[in-house]
Order: sequence, then structure tokens, then C-alpha cells
Amino acid sequence: MAAVNADPEVMRWIRDGSVCDEQQTRGRVQAWESEWESQGFGLFAVEIRSTGELAGFTGLSVPDFLPEVLPAVEVGWRLGRSHWGQGLATEAAAAAVRFGFEERGLERIVSIAQVGNDASERITAKLGMRPVRETVNPTCGRRVRVFELSSGQYVTATR
Repeated sequence: MAAVNADPEVMRWIRDGSVCDEQQTRGRVQAWESEWESQGFGLFAVEIRSTGELAGFTGLSVPDFLPEVLPAVEVGWRLGRSHWGQGLATEAAAAAVRFGFEERGLERIVSIAQVGNDASERITAKLGMRPVRETVNPTCGRRVRVFELSSGQYVTATR
């Protein structure tokens, strides 16, 4: 994960675009793991089935950085560049959404993408999410779009 987080192109659309070193990544992984205990959900490692290689992560988290959307649970993903364009992020994010609605009984899942991050916006569309607002991420001053999918919309789409 440290290699993924150290890639400037991967991190371009994350917060202010800063990369993370190995120590920062360790701290983030520990925080992500603690979410499982405190929230009952969290991030999943995304691995390549044929090789076991770590591609990145997907999963659910509380978007504390954007208080105006709370209470909310966000689906997110981050993959190493060598795994882009293969449908992995969409497949993994769809599994996380399914987990959130079917296993955790969530009523609503959001996704937050920086304006201009067309690849993430395409994934949200494939997940059936709709844009509900545009605002500014107060932690970095960048414009973001908030997408949403309700449990009712999810059920209707999966019938």
C-alpha cells in the first residue's frame, strides 16, 4: 500500500494531492483497521486473484472530512496505477456497496470525488449513484461532488 500511496498520479485526486511515505501509510492502515472495530465496516484489500498481488483498497468509511454530508457512509477506492482501466475499482466498489446495504443494513451510501476526477465519476455512475451536490472539501479547499445511492435505489436496481 505504501507504493500506491507514494505515487503522485494515484494521489492526484486524494485530499490535497500529497503523497504518503511508508510511515504515514502504516498510520493510515492502522486507522482503517480500527474502523472495523468502531463502525462494523471499513476498507477491504483488493488483490489480484491469479497472483495475490495487492492492487489497492475499496470499502466503506465515515467521511468525517466533509461534515456537511454527515451522517453518512462513503464508498471509496484506491488502486495502483498498473491496475487502472481493468474494471477492478468498479467490481470492488460494487462489492463494498453490496456489503453495506445487504450485510450492514445501511440506508444510504455516498461517494465523494474531486471535480475533474472523471474516472471516479464514471465508477459512481456504474454503481448507480447520482450527484446530489457540489461543495468544497474544507481540509484542502478543493471542489468535490457528492454522489448518493439509497438502499431503495439499490434494491430496485438489483432486482
